[in-house]
Amino acid sequence: MRNFRLELCYDGSRWAGWQKQKNTDNTIQQRLETLLSRLLNQPVELAASGRTDAGVHARRQVCSFRAETELNADVMLTELRKYLPEDIGALALEEAPPRFHARLSCVEKCYVYRIHTGDAPCVFERKYVYAFPAALDLKAMKRAARALCGTHDFAAFCTAHGKKKSTVRTLKSIDFVREGDELRIFFTGDGFLYNMVRILTGTLLEVGTGRRPAEEMGEILASGERARAGFTAPARGLTLWDARY
Repeated sequence: MRNFRLELCYDGSRWAGWQKQKNTDNTIQQRLETLLSRLLNQPVELAASGRTDAGVHARRQVCSFRAETELNADVMLTELRKYLPEDIGALALEEAPPRFHARLSCVEKCYVYRIHTGDAPCVFERKYVYAFPAALDLKAMKRAARALCGTHDFAAFCTAHGKKKSTVRTLKSIDFVREGDELRIFFTGDGFLYNMVRILTGTLLEVGTGRRPAEEMGEILASGERARAGFTAPARGLTLWDARY
């Protein structure tokens, strides 16, 4: 049995997320597993570095799977590219060490949230940015971000039904990059809870528009209550930027 590492990018606009679901076949994992199973003539199960939600994109998603095959990884990659839809790209495929696992071996993930702050319509990027025409107080947002970084219980920043046994995570950094009318917020951490990045983004936007003070972040974290944090920013602005090993 050989172990493989597959790197992907995808536009999540029309997909119901990464993870397989009982009520739909329209997931990225399902499409890939179906194609790989046909190609290798055996059942294939994929593990991913993270499970992106419906509408969320990926610049670099890392997956792993095991298969009994004599096919060369380059041949498998070429065949896979033939049948993937145009909104899913197979970037690389290689044989991995036996113990490599896309999720368990991942030490750090980075997400970026893109916000269009200008008044003019953002027609060609509308599937990948959140149109939020507002003057933002970036200094206040950075103060709030500093309070959020570190190891905390992020229960207040995740959707209740997505909570796991532990809601403690280490948020290593939150970085802001301004490119004209677009503000990009990069979130880097050891792991993220369900909707965590989108809720963090919504909270930071409320700070940026003066709806809540930056100094409130500590109280929100301590409360553990979802209702205390900000709104959940739309999925379309979020991209899994990188998975690191």
